[in-house]
Amino acid sequence: MASSFASKIILIAIFSLLSSSAVSVKGQTRTFKKIYAFGDSFTDTGNTKSASGPSGFGHVSSSPYGSSFFNHSTNRYSDGRLVIDFVAEALSLPYLPPYLHSKKNDAFGVNFAVGGSTAINHEFFVRNNLTLDITPQSIQTQVLWFNRYLDSQGCKGVASECKEDFDDTLFWFGEIGVNDYAYTLGSTVSPDTIRKLSISSVSNALQVLLQRGAKYLVVQGLPLTGCLPLSLYLKPEDEKDDIGCVRSINEKSYAHNLVLQDKLQQFRNQYPHAMIAYADYYNAYRAVMQNPAKFGFAERFTVCCGAGQGPYNFSVFATCGTPNSTVCSSPSQYVNWDGVHLTEAMYKAVSNMFLRGNYSQPPFSSMLDMKQRHG
Repeated sequence: MASSFASKIILIAIFSLLSSSAVSVKGQTRTFKKIYAFGDSFTDTGNTKSASGPSGFGHVSSSPYGSSFFNHSTNRYSDGRLVIDFVAEALSLPYLPPYLHSKKNDAFGVNFAVGGSTAINHEFFVRNNLTLDITPQSIQTQVLWFNRYLDSQGCKGVASECKEDFDDTLFWFGEIGVNDYAYTLGSTVSPDTIRKLSISSVSNALQVLLQRGAKYLVVQGLPLTGCLPLSLYLKPEDEKDDIGCVRSINEKSYAHNLVLQDKLQQFRNQYPHAMIAYADYYNAYRAVMQNPAKFGFAERFTVCCGAGQGPYNFSVFATCGTPNSTVCSSPSQYVNWDGVHLTEAMYKAVSNMFLRGNYSQPPFSSMLDMKQRHG
């Protein structure tokens, strides 16, 4: 990298990576009464604002973030709604309040996701001197918040005490782990080490939810992170794969997802009472990149809100919301919002594939059927 300053700016940008009317699924409404969500900036609906979150995209609290749907910022890393918002809409539930700002408006669930959050505990990055402006919250923090929240609701003990609540609750475990790989970029920490530690951490978090009695659980895999403009900005042209994305980064996400799916199968065997679905973010994203026009997209790589120049309209020195950035006139035709996060249109396309398509195993409709049968 050209300078120490540039290196810091790039790292700051990298760590933030992973930062209406109700439409029913299959014509059913209020199948679930509540949602608890976890994850990073792809799922966060406002915890970052008070959680020492990413500053590389720190303008998330102001326009143009949120402007396509909410007409004002809602502390979401997009121009509008996220996957978790479309999940709530599909179940005829209100949008989830962030845990740190719930203000008792939590009758239909809570969102514990934090932009910039990691799977691996923060102390690991401290020990390896990788703590430059990194969000201190990890998935362990979110589970700690979750346990505190349950305690405050009078659900303090074993699974049986939470059963009535959990029987009507969907647990949505958004993608998490991309930041772990991003934070260690250029360090001596190997991708194999990150994969092993992050999967272990995610597994521990999932086990806590299942032990406490979670019955309906959707777990997202990592997305096609090599297709993000930030990845393309940092990597040379000769690393491109068959769809124009960074091969080495996509391979890390793919390998991570294979191990995650093996873990989920182990949990299915260990907790036969629970229904655990895998939401295949990687292949859903890939389907869009292979045939963008089918999903209404004209721009696969160009950023809607960014530097106003360069091959991707992206620069770590002029990120979305800064004075030198520009905003496109039609975000719905773009896959990428700010170079790291996706547009509302892309989140909607992906959520449809999860909820109504074939990119959830088993299909989400099967989970709804199971919920209907068991009441």
